[in-house]
Amino acid sequence: MNTALHAVLWTTLAIAAAAAGCSPVAASQVSGWWGGNWNCTIDGRPAKMKWSAVDDSQTTCEDDGETCTHTSGARWKGRFSDNGSRWVSLNNPRRGNNGGLYFNHADGNRWYLPTPTGNRTKGWTTWNGQRYPLVCWR
Repeated sequence: MNTALHAVLWTTLAIAAAAAGCSPVAASQVSGWWGGNWNCTIDGRPAKMKWSAVDDSQTTCEDDGETCTHTSGARWKGRFSDNGSRWVSLNNPRRGNNGGLYFNHADGNRWYLPTPTGNRTKGWTTWNGQRYPLVCWR
């Protein structure tokens, strides 16, 4: 292979690797007002909620094991403790139309918190098909 062709090939590979997202996205680049630690009450009981940005990079390879694609990303990981109980997962966080946050408790029930006003938000949880108040502040 001649030198010019070799240089073009390596340059093309370098550009393709950069376009494939080979440089990781820092978890700190995830945005959302809900990130961090919150004090809450759930139906009047004291509770705590935490949302942390975590790495969500993924690599998938073809059957030959030689062709792989790497995607960089980050996602939110939520946890909740009701009245000092063990921490449970909060899953599937997604923004509502007005900037509020919908998410699911570990038991699958849907919860909601609107965008805070003055570091306080008042939303709801569900359990057995009924809504209960969820108030959080920091």
